[in-house]
Amino acid sequence: MNRRKRTEILIKSPIEVARSFAKEIENHYDMTIIEKPHQTLTMIKIKEEARKSQFFIGEVLVTEAKVKVKDQLGLGIVTGINESLALTLAIIDAAYNLELIETKKWNEKLFYEEKKLQKQRALEVERILKTKVSFETMQEY
Repeated sequence: MNRRKRTEILIKSPIEVARSFAKEIENHYDMTIIEKPHQTLTMIKIKEEARKSQFFIGEVLVTEAKVKVKDQLGLGIVTGINESLALTLAIIDAAYNLELIETKKWNEKLFYEEKKLQKQRALEVERILKTKVSFETMQEY
């Protein structure tokens, strides 16, 4: 599982999932906080399909943290103000970068959480589609 997908699942899942992963690492490995969680602005890049170019649409507030587990850097970035989650994601990122044995069993839990998120999304789409208006059945007066 790649970093982007893993991070998306961790952000959308209950915070306890990510916290349990981070606690495992904190309890068994030396960890140093390189940058405490802090807020910053980052530019949002958009790809413009017609001209095949990219441009910046604006800025978004993010919370960012950096840690070192053993000698490996981990980075956690989350939109909005969520210092706890940013630090937790940084610890998990470092663990995956080190390819620690704990990360192998996490993958099972992440796949399970991904399936739950997909089911939730499907239910949401179904709920939204129930309110969709069919213009084909409307008559002209």
